[in-house]
Amino acid sequence: MEKSHIPTLVPSDTKTPSAAVKRNPTNGHITNGAERAGSEPVDPTALSKALKDMEDAGRVREKTPGASPSRKRQRIYGDRFIPNREGQDLQASFSLLHDDASPATPSKAKKRTPHGELHFQKTEEANRTFSTLLRSELFDNTIPQPTPPSLSPDLTSTHSTTINDPSRSRTPPTNSSSSSLPTSLTLSTPHKNLFTYMSPRHHTNISGHPTPSRTPQSRHGPNLNARSDLYSLSPVRFDSQRLLLSPRKAPRAVSKVPFKVLDAPDLADDFYLNLVDWGGSNILGVGLGSCVYMWNSTSGRVTKLCELQDDIVTSVSWIQRGTHVSIGTNKGLVQIWDAEKQRRLRTMTGHTARVGALAWNDHILTSGSRDRLIFHRDVRQPDQYLRKLVGHKQEVCGLRWNTEDGQLASGGNDNKLMVWDKLSETPLWKFSEHTAAVKAIAWSPHQHNLLASGGGTADRRIKFWNTSTGTCIQELDTGSQVCNLAWSKNSNELVSTHGYSQNQIVVWKYPSMTQVASLTGHTYRVLYLAMSPDGQTVVTGAGDETLRFWKCFGKRERDGVGSEGAGARMERWGVIR
Repeated sequence: MEKSHIPTLVPSDTKTPSAAVKRNPTNGHITNGAERAGSEPVDPTALSKALKDMEDAGRVREKTPGASPSRKRQRIYGDRFIPNREGQDLQASFSLLHDDASPATPSKAKKRTPHGELHFQKTEEANRTFSTLLRSELFDNTIPQPTPPSLSPDLTSTHSTTINDPSRSRTPPTNSSSSSLPTSLTLSTPHKNLFTYMSPRHHTNISGHPTPSRTPQSRHGPNLNARSDLYSLSPVRFDSQRLLLSPRKAPRAVSKVPFKVLDAPDLADDFYLNLVDWGGSNILGVGLGSCVYMWNSTSGRVTKLCELQDDIVTSVSWIQRGTHVSIGTNKGLVQIWDAEKQRRLRTMTGHTARVGALAWNDHILTSGSRDRLIFHRDVRQPDQYLRKLVGHKQEVCGLRWNTEDGQLASGGNDNKLMVWDKLSETPLWKFSEHTAAVKAIAWSPHQHNLLASGGGTADRRIKFWNTSTGTCIQELDTGSQVCNLAWSKNSNELVSTHGYSQNQIVVWKYPSMTQVASLTGHTYRVLYLAMSPDGQTVVTGAGDETLRFWKCFGKRERDGVGSEGAGARMERWGVIR
């Protein structure tokens, strides 16, 4: 740190009065002792005559001041700004301004800045401008600047004359304008300050130790932040460094290859049918032509459940608990079979066209048909149906029960999505935002009244609904026909299958709807989707007559569901009588 001149009223080109400088008591003029040694004593008569001659010539005589100058003198600083109690000194600011910026002062002569100081100030100003421009170009406004962006260089120079030298410490003013700035934009004085005129106070710094009295300005400024970007030697901000150096959570790995592929001959390539379902007893049911086959995931054994006479299977659905499976046919019949005994229990009528959608809610079986009707059936009663729901204008192709809240969602080829409350014959909500057939419907098992729906080829969107308020929460354009939706039982994720034109299976993270994995393999539209009871595996079916098994989700850690594989439960489930 360069030395500063001591504040004094003696001009800079004269020496400070010492013991060799004496004051003449007669006229108050300062005379040098060395000059008196080599000259004659002054004659008072001659001095009076000389003064009289000067007055006669018209020159004004300087009068001796009547009193001694006051000891309380005004501070005048030299070439460095030394802060006072208010954090700034206008007199020092004025004295450090170069000639171009100095205002006209009629009362006193204009102070001239030495040439070397002016050159140094311009150099520092150029360096500050270059540094600001470089930071702005490299980092835009994401990194704090050495000078606040709201203050121009001219305004800064009029308020304080701190030189932006990176090697020097800075003492920020503590006025109201700078106190409103963020802490990261203001620097305190981390080094020793020799020029302080403040009474010591007992304050503590960041480390908890008393602040030395030689650096009182740091007590009033903001706390020194060693991790501030302004003290960093790296062009990368500290937050970015912490982000880059922090351990990243590895994304969940999902195999892009199915671990099992089954041939499914005669699997219909029809968007409006639902021919694949995975029951709670870990048995997969598939409708192929006029037959229904069962595949045991534990033993891998395939069993033929039934074969219809002069009819075609159009839908298959397992009851939540037990070994009962319902089958919808092309003639509008609904059959209920006991899968364990391979015996048909009953056949229910009512529809006049094919039954493409089935959904269970305990003992209530709901069927949707091409005749645009929805029937609620109680399998314990001899009646064919309890309620007939009339709402859709075209074929009903999607049905899902929310067993916890008692709401039924139905989708149709009329691009409508309807929500029915329990067994009510009047829909609670009618949603018309989709622009294509709504087959993909799924209720969230993690959040009440959250429904997901997907549209066909002309729509391609997945929409999320709050059925308690009837509002659309979120929507996403998938770019392909949405055929099926299913929520994960173990995590807040869902899987969707698509048709034209990608024919892919996508695992999504909700609610961000970021893709966890995109699985391809089917060469036709992925029209069918079912999930295993443990929630880890999904099976997909397509018009390429194959069933593909994908490991999409992990286990539920809190209760260990899936640790046994959820297999061989055929014998443990009892028959509902």
